[in-house]
Amino acid sequence: MTVSLILTIVLYLGMMLFIGFASSKKSKTTDDFYLGGRKLGPLVTAMSAEASDMSGWLLMGLPGVCLMGGLAEASWTAIGLAIGTYINWLIVAKKLRIYSEKIGAVTIPEFFSKRFGDKKNGLSLIAALIIIIFFVPYTASGFAACGKLFSSIFPGLNYVTAMVISAAVIVVYCTLGGFLAASTTDFIQSIVMTISLLAVLGISEGFIGGFDIAFDNVAKLDGFLNLFKGFDVAAGATSSYGALPVASTLAWGLGYFGMPHVLLRFMAIESPEKIKISRRVASIWVVISMAIAVLIGLVGYSLMTKGIVGPYENASAAETIIVDISRVISKTGYLPAFMAGIFLSGILASTMSTADSQLIAASSSVTKDIIANFFKAKVSDKKLMIIARISVIIISIIAVFLALDPNASVFRIVSFAWAGFGAAFGPVVLLGLFWKKSTKTGALAGMISGAAMVFFWKFGIREWFAGTVLDFYELLPAFILGLVVMVVVSLISKKPDDEIIATFEEVKASK
Repeated sequence: MTVSLILTIVLYLGMMLFIGFASSKKSKTTDDFYLGGRKLGPLVTAMSAEASDMSGWLLMGLPGVCLMGGLAEASWTAIGLAIGTYINWLIVAKKLRIYSEKIGAVTIPEFFSKRFGDKKNGLSLIAALIIIIFFVPYTASGFAACGKLFSSIFPGLNYVTAMVISAAVIVVYCTLGGFLAASTTDFIQSIVMTISLLAVLGISEGFIGGFDIAFDNVAKLDGFLNLFKGFDVAAGATSSYGALPVASTLAWGLGYFGMPHVLLRFMAIESPEKIKISRRVASIWVVISMAIAVLIGLVGYSLMTKGIVGPYENASAAETIIVDISRVISKTGYLPAFMAGIFLSGILASTMSTADSQLIAASSSVTKDIIANFFKAKVSDKKLMIIARISVIIISIIAVFLALDPNASVFRIVSFAWAGFGAAFGPVVLLGLFWKKSTKTGALAGMISGAAMVFFWKFGIREWFAGTVLDFYELLPAFILGLVVMVVVSLISKKPDDEIIATFEEVKASK
């Protein structure tokens, strides 16, 4: 069994490396390396955007939260993300694709500077620093998920060793093929993720004798199935989940408007007219995949009480639920061991698909936005490509050190980084695309205030007032503050130049 698992996963990793090598031949310039030459097809755009978005928390974090805390937090999170996904594709995708090409922007920070006429590229610098600050721990969470996966599959394998090996594979194909390699591998990984989710759910249901039994088991827990209550499985205690927690959890959807690795897919699609196809594919996939992940958590409770998996002490420990189910499947002989290897590759896919995109976005911030745009370093495109690849390696090394703790919760790390991007960039993207009176000064003030509020609320308000009505997700207050600050400062600062207004009107008139 162990040999079959190893061979399956090695073959999968080998395929990712091959794609990176093949993509390297098409990444001849920095624009190719960071945006794939704006040649992504609608299916690759849709599936790579969502695969890079969902990350390891879809197959690990979300089922773990549902298993140990009931439906409330997991369900409202999924609902918020589903709504946010659809609205982002509906109102942002096409306009950002048109606008970014019109002004010649290939990164999100560069889009901000060119959109608001920031010739000194101060906006690019601040945006790039924010990307680095939040993407490094985000990438670390992906590496940590890979380490948890391998150390769970092979108990004799040290967590750190497993994590470093996984990180090395991601770094190699990102360094070789850049954005195109990340997008192509993400497309394949989204398919593997889907197969894994469906298979694990179906077989788990068979282990316990049907979904009716699974629902009956959790129905006995007061609050587990209630969307306005929570049930702590470890403590056996029920808690309320009122309007404020619901609103703050739904606020996960606001994060989409500021996710650099998702927004880059909008900018990279080959034609604005094909975004409608991508929107439909992406929205359907997100709803189905998250619903299955929540159901796996629900079914996981029955598996745990029957002693098939677990027991788990908390949601962080329960993040290995799909790994444990896959191991049980292979041991029972219901399916060949290599099929369990495919399931486990699905978890690996979910973590790799986000980590690779984050590395490319963070690398572009260092090379394109800081070195080339802000400092205006006069280096050839060939040298910039070398710097870009070196920056991928350096950022990865930092992320590896941050991922050394195997007890860190993937879900919690992702939620913090998600809030950071949503609050810092979301208001700037929305107002930049839809409000012509927004200014450079307003954008800068909104960006900084949104990012700062995430830290203040997370490490100040939530800790000082833990257990009170103020102990809710930091994205909601931070997003609102960033939006209000940008509007107010834009109204009192110098109005945009006529050229900027004219470009805005041209994009607005585009169909």
